[in-house]
Amino acid sequence: MRNKFDEQLHLLEEQLTRMGELCETAIAKATQALKDGSIDQAKIIIREDEEIDQIEKDIERLCLKLLLQQQPVAKDLRRISAALKMITDMERIGDQTSDIAEIIISSKGVAATEEIHVIGTMASEVSKMVRNSVTAYVNRDLELARGVMRADDKIDQYFDEVRDEMIDFIKEEKGENGKRIFDLIMVTKYLERIGDHATNIAEWVEFSITGVHKDSAVMQEH
Repeated sequence: MRNKFDEQLHLLEEQLTRMGELCETAIAKATQALKDGSIDQAKIIIREDEEIDQIEKDIERLCLKLLLQQQPVAKDLRRISAALKMITDMERIGDQTSDIAEIIISSKGVAATEEIHVIGTMASEVSKMVRNSVTAYVNRDLELARGVMRADDKIDQYFDEVRDEMIDFIKEEKGENGKRIFDLIMVTKYLERIGDHATNIAEWVEFSITGVHKDSAVMQEH
């Protein structure tokens, strides 16, 4: 019975890893579509979000199966419940990459300029946060999870930097290209939110390992 349970836990890890990879790919494609001002690529991103939604449902079913059929002990229960929380954040990451794609489409291919190259760096960093948070879950790596949490401060700084640059652009252009500037601010806001979701994932990884979540002072049995 335990061998079967362990096999299903391994399948859960594989599916979570796959979902994380899909999120990373979506972030990369959204960033490239923004850089190129590609409406066609933006439409592809929106269609591909359905795959993230589907794997969320698959993982949810597997978790419920593990909970109902296997009667897991406390540490396994934490691992499964953490996975259920993690997929909610990953699904939202998919939604937010789609939101970026929608901005590109509605703006008829708004493209980022060299002056705000930090958007690309920001996207790379949040993608790394997603990857590291899922890796931390699979490897039960507490320090890697905590590293993701610390990285969120840098993402907030990137957002502030882009926002300030955009404010300067508005002043220099005396209000011209206002919609385009607003769209780029929204793109960075979505990236900042993706960083928040990656941080949430890391916090649930910490819970799965330690039994403690930052929003609760309750320690659960190991």
